[in-house]
Amino acid sequence: MSQTAPKPLWVFGYGSLIWNPGFPVAEQRLARARGWRRSFCMWSIHHRGSETEPGLVLALDRAADACCDGVVFRVATGAEAETLAALRERELVSSAYLEVTTEVETSAGVIHALAYVVDPGHVQYSGRLSLEDQARIILKASGGRGPNRDYLWSTSTHLHSLGIADPELDWLAARVRDLAR
Repeated sequence: MSQTAPKPLWVFGYGSLIWNPGFPVAEQRLARARGWRRSFCMWSIHHRGSETEPGLVLALDRAADACCDGVVFRVATGAEAETLAALRERELVSSAYLEVTTEVETSAGVIHALAYVVDPGHVQYSGRLSLEDQARIILKASGGRGPNRDYLWSTSTHLHSLGIADPELDWLAARVRDLAR
């Protein structure tokens, strides 16, 4: 876990934070994190699945030649401490995510932002599943925040509305729709 958060507090969103940040946002920008890829590489046993039928959630997975496009949010002044506490409760529920500070590129320059990345050594890491296996898991799973497929579809829809291309996510969204028929 990060010892100190960057100031001002910026948070990089690449999944549900894009469409549900859950904190007061003063500013947002499109951003790119190099060396990371967005992937359904983490088992979800709380928010989008259960212990008996785990779902999958997005995480940033280290990949030297990759990049992940998302949104960086500047937390409203005065709300940093409560935002950090809420993010840690939401994202660090099972310690499968690591809280890191990473550089993200924006049209206005580089920003140091808080990001939640997968711990590849954690038991919830699922980075070796095929896309077909991911689709079948996402189709069936549901957790405390609802069906896994709604999480996938909301993320895909919001990425498209921002002009962010993610062919792997597009394939998964289409495949889960086909399987749901």
